[in-house]
Amino acid sequence: MKNLILNAIAVALLLPMVCFSQPSLGMASDFALFTSVGAVTNTGITHVTGNVGTNSGSNTGFGNVNGVMHEGDGVSAQCASNVLAAYNTLNATTPTFFVANLLGNGQIITPGVYSISSATTLNLNLILNAQGNANAVFIFQIQGAFSSGADAQVVLQNGAKACNVFWKIEGLVSLASGTAMKGTIVANNGAINMNSGTTLEGRALTTNGAVTTDGLLVYTPIGCGSPVLNGPTAPNLNSAICYTLFSANGETTNAGVSTIKGDVGTNVGLTTGFDAINVNGLIHPIPDVSTAACAADLLNVYTYLNTLPADIELLYPAQFGNNLVLTPHTYLLNAATVFTDTLFLDAQGNANAVFVIKVYGALTTSTFSNVVLTNGTQAKNVYWKIDGAVEINENSIFKGNIICNNGAVALKTGVNLSGRAFTTAGSMLTNAITATMPLGCTNLGTSINENPNNAIAIYPNPFSSFLTIEINDISRINNATVVLYDTLGREILKSQITKQATTLETSQLVKGLYFYKVISNDTIIQSGKLIAQ
Repeated sequence: MKNLILNAIAVALLLPMVCFSQPSLGMASDFALFTSVGAVTNTGITHVTGNVGTNSGSNTGFGNVNGVMHEGDGVSAQCASNVLAAYNTLNATTPTFFVANLLGNGQIITPGVYSISSATTLNLNLILNAQGNANAVFIFQIQGAFSSGADAQVVLQNGAKACNVFWKIEGLVSLASGTAMKGTIVANNGAINMNSGTTLEGRALTTNGAVTTDGLLVYTPIGCGSPVLNGPTAPNLNSAICYTLFSANGETTNAGVSTIKGDVGTNVGLTTGFDAINVNGLIHPIPDVSTAACAADLLNVYTYLNTLPADIELLYPAQFGNNLVLTPHTYLLNAATVFTDTLFLDAQGNANAVFVIKVYGALTTSTFSNVVLTNGTQAKNVYWKIDGAVEINENSIFKGNIICNNGAVALKTGVNLSGRAFTTAGSMLTNAITATMPLGCTNLGTSINENPNNAIAIYPNPFSSFLTIEINDISRINNATVVLYDTLGREILKSQITKQATTLETSQLVKGLYFYKVISNDTIIQSGKLIAQ
């Protein structure tokens, strides 16, 4: 008798340790919504991260999807096969618990395989407690239809992950408005209906039946061996890294009080309207060696971005934004794009993840548009490649590096830019904005040609009645000239340099900021800024 009792205790202790594993989803792991046979239909604004498809039917009513749409192609055929295999695996898994057909109402579930013999309803909260085991798997085998009450939710606790939760359902799946569902749903011979306000962190897959959605949020879960999204390799900005506002060919003009961190300039035309007091960087009033280098590097950046192959095409450029969520990829919008309301860029915890958004056309935003960076996304890793004009409208909050090709860039009143705005050809217009260059420039305010190797010393700075230019390398004195410009780019003073140290009378100059260039043999060997007091 004693041995029987001990054996019973041992069995009881071992029961929680019964091992079971999640099924292999194969190609289906990339899909958020899928049916092997039937239509996939959406109404309202639904946000999907993951592929959407059917192997026999059509996809209709969706706006921009953060994934690829598939209809009756090789990928959908493989997905159909994988869904059937996953269903068979889940259906054949040996149950560890048998429970009633009403789930939720504060119920706490620990890892296991739960068999329910009839149609099942989820109400209020169902808590999945992984007990500190991040690999814990939850499988629900429902031998009938599955439905949820309004605002019902599955809550993950103590390390539980949506990627480890599976729902095998025989028949119809119907999720009421406001349901917060977690896990991969694999329905057999049943439609899947998800009503407005539903959130699914997981997948909705069926072997046969229509999938209908209405204004919800669906995203494939991460973890459990899912790939870490890095996005494409970022371009090398080289000398452009210290610029915040730049046109390779066009005027760079500001109106109002704009606060800028980073260099400002143009390589063809003038840079005007910026107050040096509000610019934490170098203003290049006229083209110089630095702007020439920046123009060349900008062209290389554009060429690199332009040739990047796109992972995902966003099919409705006129509906861009509207709370769309994007993950690290190269995206294509194949027409002029209207950005309305909010865009979320989700790095999924990878701080080095890169986003590239390629627009073959102009980009316009609504007023108060907003780019929101989540889960580790950094502005320096976001690139907007635009073929056409860019207009960021009033009071917008914009993140990332704008690389515009052959188009004017207008940053309107109240815009807050965390990033850079460049154009290869076109005017750069700003009006009472705030623009902050991302981290990366190690020599802010000096650019590539100011005081290189201390070739020239100009002192004192600030100056009043005189200014001394001392050339350390005597070989550069031949045909050397120093030129001073005001903040409007007008030439104020020009003098030949004939000896190693040249002193200029400057008492006639009004107080304020000036820019200088030292030219030797028709080459700018140094430029920078000076303050008269």
